[in-house]
Amino acid sequence: MAPLTIHSKLRMNSGYEIPILGYGVYQTPADVCEEVCSLALKAGYRHVDSAVAYRNEAPAAAAVLKAGISREDIFFTSKIQSKGLSYDHTKASVEESLKKTGLGYIDLMLIHAPYGGRENRKGAWKALLEAQDEGKIRSLGVSNYGVHHLNEMEEYIKELEQVRGQGKGGKIDVGQYELHPWCPRQDIVEWCQKRGIVLEAYSPLVRAQRLDEAVLKPLTKKYSKTGPQILMRWSLQKGFVPLPKSVTPSRIVENADVYDFELTEEEMKSLETGEYSPVCWDPTVAKLDQ
Repeated sequence: MAPLTIHSKLRMNSGYEIPILGYGVYQTPADVCEEVCSLALKAGYRHVDSAVAYRNEAPAAAAVLKAGISREDIFFTSKIQSKGLSYDHTKASVEESLKKTGLGYIDLMLIHAPYGGRENRKGAWKALLEAQDEGKIRSLGVSNYGVHHLNEMEEYIKELEQVRGQGKGGKIDVGQYELHPWCPRQDIVEWCQKRGIVLEAYSPLVRAQRLDEAVLKPLTKKYSKTGPQILMRWSLQKGFVPLPKSVTPSRIVENADVYDFELTEEEMKSLETGEYSPVCWDPTVAKLDQ
């Protein structure tokens, strides 16, 4: 495998490429979002991860439009809010995101969580497929879907093929999850990797709650890196697309400064904690009828 750089990308099932480093704007206030996104783009990030629920799509997109970088070279993600999920809700949400951002198209649109029941999940996916057909969205995916939700998706993708035509039920390009050594989600990771689905890792720095863990200390000392940088490197070497979030300029830069060292196979194994300790919400365990 070629050495990873800040410019490295992964190819998705859609055929489009996604930068392996993203900048997350969860809970970033709208009044500072444009400024910090601009700082991230200056630091070399080329991927911004927003969502309808974050209420900051417009300022995040403004940073993209004002960056002096070709639109094609910046990857922008948004997410359909799970509250009220349905076909009509998703159709309207795509139009609203396009209007708010002014970007012309959304690189990746995810369904934020698997709430709403089977028919509404299926309807939302159908609406995203139609938006993709119309060139409004380039790639599609889901966030926080458990294996049972993913298996259900495969069923209704086949159902949609019967209506829309062979191969037109859609492909899952990306799955976005809380992923870090204390929440590795091996079952979901294996399901996605088997199907060529790119895995994005939100909260890759565990919301700074595990940075004093003993397992990190020998690695920070050996490589003269911080705990967050070790966790970023772990995520990248797992083949994930980490989405670190910070509004502190020095940390925005620090989180991207992870391409001058590589963890050994043994060191990667040392970070297999065996824990399942999410620090965020966990819709992956929701029942199918929720």
